[in-house]
Amino acid sequence: MILAGDVGGTKVHLALYNFEGGRLIAIRDQKYPAHEFASLEDVVNDFLSQHTDAGPLNRDDVKAACFGCPGPVRDGRIKLTNLPWSLDVRELALSLAVEHIFLINDLEANGYGIPELSADKIFTLHDGDASSVGHRGLIAAGTGLGEAMLIWDGKLRHVPIPSEGGHCDFAARDETEIALLQYLHRTLNGRVSFERVVSGLGIKNVYAFCKDDRRMEEPAWLVERLTNEDPNAVIGECAEDGSSPICAETMRIFASAYGAEAGNIALKILATGGIYLGGGIAPKILKTLKDGAFMEAFTDKGRMQPILEAIPVRVILDDTCALLGAAAYAEARASENSGHSERAASLVI
Repeated sequence: MILAGDVGGTKVHLALYNFEGGRLIAIRDQKYPAHEFASLEDVVNDFLSQHTDAGPLNRDDVKAACFGCPGPVRDGRIKLTNLPWSLDVRELALSLAVEHIFLINDLEANGYGIPELSADKIFTLHDGDASSVGHRGLIAAGTGLGEAMLIWDGKLRHVPIPSEGGHCDFAARDETEIALLQYLHRTLNGRVSFERVVSGLGIKNVYAFCKDDRRMEEPAWLVERLTNEDPNAVIGECAEDGSSPICAETMRIFASAYGAEAGNIALKILATGGIYLGGGIAPKILKTLKDGAFMEAFTDKGRMQPILEAIPVRVILDDTCALLGAAAYAEARASENSGHSERAASLVI
């Protein structure tokens, strides 16, 4: 049995997996609000203390664990980017009593998860040249902005390489984005990264810009909803259904900046194998993404435009992609250490 975790800035998603016929099969999963727990160990212990459908869990059945986390992992340690936790793989192994424990970047986990997805869990936003192989790019807007490179080994697989590219400088491309950059430079008292525009926090920042700088109308019914509900969900929903011009403009600016940065990644690694959009936001704003601003910005790269037009763009619809990737990584690394592969054993008839 494999324990996998997707540790985000707002929630921790945990799952237990077995293998059947070489494929990962979820036994149980649960989401936890991260701010209600003092440590990752507290979350995991609560999860493992719960009963499965087959009854109480025997912890000895958990052979390996992997947690995908926001931020760079160095020597088995990580200080989370958007959560006040510091993790050490050695301390986790002792406290959780699991022999094989691994920490990897959350976008790295997503990268390992893509091959585990079924075709219906991926939405094609732009076909490009679907027959082309090569490096892939992964960009995920959620609580923050994650980016990773999926390097083609020339034979069978893509190797995820994590990065902190979401913290690179935001590059304004037109008068609206120049005004947005100036607005954020004032309100944030300095440097503006892409994450300040293309993320959950970014949606709020762009909305504030539309209201304060562009002087767009904010009706009373919208103010009430923003006060009593998740603001990002409200802004996205009202943009998708066309009920609010200020929300629609917010998400248009957001989608355009998202597309521009996705195109930047595509150029930097020559992602002929495609660009993947992960994270929790993209699946919820498919109409906005299809409206044109994203792909227009993605391909708007001067004389490089033909290269961008040939690159497929796909949206990951499955919110367990990082969990699947963490589980796949844990099994592969544990099998290297122990000489026994749970995945291979499940193929034996």
